[in-house]
Amino acid sequence: MTKITHDLTALLGSRICHDLISPLGAIGNGLELLSMTGTDGAEMTLIAESVANANARVRFYRIAYGASSMDQSIGAAEISGILEDITRGGRLTIAWNCPRPVPRAEAKLAFLLIQCLETAMPYGGEIVVTCQDGQWRLHGLAEKLKIVPELWDMLAGTAPETEISPAQVQFALVPAMTGTLGRRPNVQIRDRDVLISC
Repeated sequence: MTKITHDLTALLGSRICHDLISPLGAIGNGLELLSMTGTDGAEMTLIAESVANANARVRFYRIAYGASSMDQSIGAAEISGILEDITRGGRLTIAWNCPRPVPRAEAKLAFLLIQCLETAMPYGGEIVVTCQDGQWRLHGLAEKLKIVPELWDMLAGTAPETEISPAQVQFALVPAMTGTLGRRPNVQIRDRDVLISC
């Protein structure tokens, strides 16, 4: 029997994102051609916005759930662009205050933690991400938070076996990622903000 040593979850994430990018790009190109023929209107705008949002989500998921390596880096402009695209028109803003390129594995951890904060901020708010001297700091601020304590206990690896939904999978993936990177997350939850450092 062959022993599987690859991170199959990450490889699966990369494969799905890779396969979705091409048809989404083709739809976007088709819309561009239609707009040149004078076909315009609210319907076209809605389709174009939906395609742009889907493209942004796939790019985000490719980093958060795809295969990662410390040998590959991602620049600040690319990351900021992805975060700006996925929050456009929404109630949540994400500020990426990391001017230097970061290793893809580190970006993956940051994106998973961003999704954890998103889960706690269903009514909107602001997430500020900084990385200084190799230390990540993610600060989520909102008028109203929705905290599920069992999920947040998972980040530190102290929670007993907890059942999660597909929308909460990031909480299960963070401990494996912090373990791989040799980090231990510290979470502070207050009335209107959550601070994660690792």
